[in-house]
Amino acid sequence: MSSTDPVTGPILILDSLQQGRMQLAALFIAPRDTQLPPLRHEGAETTPEVIAEYSSHAVLRARFSLPADRPSSYEWDGATFEVAGGLGEETADLRIAYASCNGEEHGDLERSGEERNAMWARMGRDHAARPFSLLLHGGDQVYADEVTHGHPLSENWPGRPPREPSREDLKALHTHLREGFLRRYLAVCSAPEFAWIAARVPALAQWDDHDICDGWGSLPRSRTYSPVGQTLFAAAREAALLFQHGCTDGDLPPRFADPEGSHLGWCVEAPGLRLLAPDLRSERSRRRVMARGGWRMMKAAVETPAPGRTLLLSSVPLLGPRLSLLELLMVLTPRMQKYEDDLRDQWQSRAHRASWRRMLRMVRDMAAREGQQVTALSGEIHLATRGEMPLGGGKLLHQLVASGIAHRAPPKAWARVLGLLAWLGDAPLKGHPIRIRKIPGQAGRYVAERNYLTLERQGGSWSAAWELEDSGTSPALAL
Repeated sequence: MSSTDPVTGPILILDSLQQGRMQLAALFIAPRDTQLPPLRHEGAETTPEVIAEYSSHAVLRARFSLPADRPSSYEWDGATFEVAGGLGEETADLRIAYASCNGEEHGDLERSGEERNAMWARMGRDHAARPFSLLLHGGDQVYADEVTHGHPLSENWPGRPPREPSREDLKALHTHLREGFLRRYLAVCSAPEFAWIAARVPALAQWDDHDICDGWGSLPRSRTYSPVGQTLFAAAREAALLFQHGCTDGDLPPRFADPEGSHLGWCVEAPGLRLLAPDLRSERSRRRVMARGGWRMMKAAVETPAPGRTLLLSSVPLLGPRLSLLELLMVLTPRMQKYEDDLRDQWQSRAHRASWRRMLRMVRDMAAREGQQVTALSGEIHLATRGEMPLGGGKLLHQLVASGIAHRAPPKAWARVLGLLAWLGDAPLKGHPIRIRKIPGQAGRYVAERNYLTLERQGGSWSAAWELEDSGTSPALAL
């Protein structure tokens, strides 16, 4: 192939860790009927195979493996891609990047690539200097809110949809939405700043609302359970499986808790490290965050010993300020009611307080085992911050929020409002007060800058640092 061929990829995804090896998927998006050259690894060759087709493009995948415990590489189309490894011994040094909110609600595809992807370029330079072993995507990998535009059934979404559209119209809508999701993912994945690091660092993803539509699961049932809403969800889910997980229905990697995919929660275990990502969207409604499948996955995680560090991905922050006053104000103020679903998304919403307590108890019980620590990673709020909750026995739950790698930061005044709310504190579990703390080197509790997070293990000890667009790298926080 020549370098001018319009192929996007490879995009490296971690399927699982098995017997000391990384089981990987290399994803490609290419014009239909393009014959891709084989991917070479450790003296073997794997030819990418088509796993999905669109009107003009096909999605291809090559599954292969590399050693987990040391640096290695693979080759494709004349280029060599170094992969850091570092997931072998429990005391081995490694670095992990965490990012979320990769886009904006309106006009995201029209933004200047240099401006939009500035923090991805910075992460690439960071990786070139000191390689990352993993890239964790914490939600809103794409902002798909505008895919509903351009079709009469969904043009006014989330306004009241038609009650009984015909089967033919729904089929046409599904095709329209599929193609819209392809355009979104293709634009994101082909950006040079993202593509460079995506080819070199295995990724794991957890989706959130904008990967479907703004507020999915917190919108009224008349929207999400309508024929139009279910068609939208089906198209979004197919796209997330393809472009975020490198798979299709009936073909989910073994890290997923439910092979049937009723929810998309997953778990990956390495020596001294467990990555745990419940699905907080597939089963969500206005009165629940997860249903039976998600809670069953979490219960199994509590009951399974995992010595070392568990990184719990919670796309919406697990620890946060008391939001009930703000939620009440929005409900009572007509002009602010359109933001109600944003607060309903949060664990701290009045509608989810019982579920929030249940999750916090699970985290406490997980950390109560000897030799286990838990750290929560979150995005969603377009700000950087951190929180703490004592778990008993001298252990502390750290909540690290990195949100807005491409989404521009909200006004600093909003960060100050949240900082004032944080003064109130909260204690949903008696004896376990939550406190929002300042990121090292920052004057306020919330930082209104684009950002991503770096987690590092050195000599068996963990630390975290935020890469902030204007402030630079924060001093390391010991975990």
